[in-house]
Amino acid sequence: MELSIDRSARIPLAEQIRQRIAAAIESGALEPGARLPSWQDLAAQLGVARGTVRTAYERLDAAQLIVASRAAGTLVAQRPRARARAREAQRADPGSFLETYQEMTQGPAFFQMGVPAAETLPKTLLARIRAHAIRAEIGAAPIYPDPRGEPGLRQEIAGYLAVARGIDCSPSQIIITGGYGAGLGLALRALGLEGQKAWIEDPGFPFARKGLELARMSVAPIPVDAGGIDIDHGLRHAPDAKLAVVTPGQQAPLGPTLTLERRLKLLDWAAASGAWIVEDDYLSELQLTGRAAPALASLDRAGRVIHIGSFSKTITPALRLGFIVVPAGLMATFAEAAACLAPPPGPAVQLAIARFMQEGHYLRHLRRTKRAYAAKRDDLLTQLRRHFDADHLIATGLAVLLRLPDGAPDLAMAREALAFGMFPAPLSAWYASARGRRSGLLLGVATSPARELARSCDRLADIVKRFV
Repeated sequence: MELSIDRSARIPLAEQIRQRIAAAIESGALEPGARLPSWQDLAAQLGVARGTVRTAYERLDAAQLIVASRAAGTLVAQRPRARARAREAQRADPGSFLETYQEMTQGPAFFQMGVPAAETLPKTLLARIRAHAIRAEIGAAPIYPDPRGEPGLRQEIAGYLAVARGIDCSPSQIIITGGYGAGLGLALRALGLEGQKAWIEDPGFPFARKGLELARMSVAPIPVDAGGIDIDHGLRHAPDAKLAVVTPGQQAPLGPTLTLERRLKLLDWAAASGAWIVEDDYLSELQLTGRAAPALASLDRAGRVIHIGSFSKTITPALRLGFIVVPAGLMATFAEAAACLAPPPGPAVQLAIARFMQEGHYLRHLRRTKRAYAAKRDDLLTQLRRHFDADHLIATGLAVLLRLPDGAPDLAMAREALAFGMFPAPLSAWYASARGRRSGLLLGVATSPARELARSCDRLADIVKRFV
């Protein structure tokens, strides 16, 4: 903590110290629970007598601004006004994208999208592996790590992709990132497509759409049907696009797999026009019906596909860990961008996941998770069918879509459900254009409750019936 004192002022030094710390607490610069230096350490820092600082601390304690104890040290006291200010400071501007982001990622809540089930994660095992990795990180030489990521993790990912996703790549083509968003940002920087046009799925991931806009690209919404993104529509209405961002494995959020015919047509378009394709493999192997389709990158012979994956849905988003598979011709460009603009997370988390994969835990975890999610999906559909017609319920990957009449206020329904600890995602928020926009609620399967499922579905049905 840095404090300034004026030795020429008439105000005693102890009172100056008290005033500075009190002002920092009142302004929120020092939050409740923040630890203050001991009065001996602060005295040495300021070059004043220890008794001077001790007097200031005693006055702050008397005013209930700080709490001192032998075990915990000196902490800023919990105060209602400070908590209110902290909440106000964290709240985004109304109507801003940050408010939308915070709203869509808050939780934990029942039916929340994009979050894995907490009960399927082997917490004890991961904690042990992570602790070992942290010790290895601390004991290593204090040098900058490889900006592409730890070689061991890149090698494990390359092996996994070859078996599970059909991608033939070398570890040198893999760059570790801080999740999907960081991977998309790295790709946009490396490709240098500012001012160009990009195809996006409509409906599609809102955060990816916003990322393209922040990269100064214009977006061309392309409708999605039972076969995935409509390539012919894109060729007719935006043939000059230089990028396509797609979720071919399981379209987000509607769930269809991109057909082979459309995959080949998309690859032909990219090769002929010099465009790039970002493949968002957001659910990886978590295909609950049958075997997951091979990745689009496995069919790429012209080197136009940038494959992006992450461990957010398969392990936990708290890791902030993902990866990019870069075409061979772009390896140097992406490595330079990673080194200068987008370094990967620290070595410890990478080493831990590398060992988790190397020892076979990752594939076993995926198998157990898929079985658990399949059972959760079936139970959820059973409970929802007590309230809604079966033709209004669609299983879409790791979500169940409850179709609502066009124009139904799905966002208002989702916000009301949050009061009951539920947060289904409003389908309308995933659309970029008003044309063809549909209403619905996307209920995450992974966060579907086990004990409170029937009651939660009853409450959700009551909310929907009040609006429709």
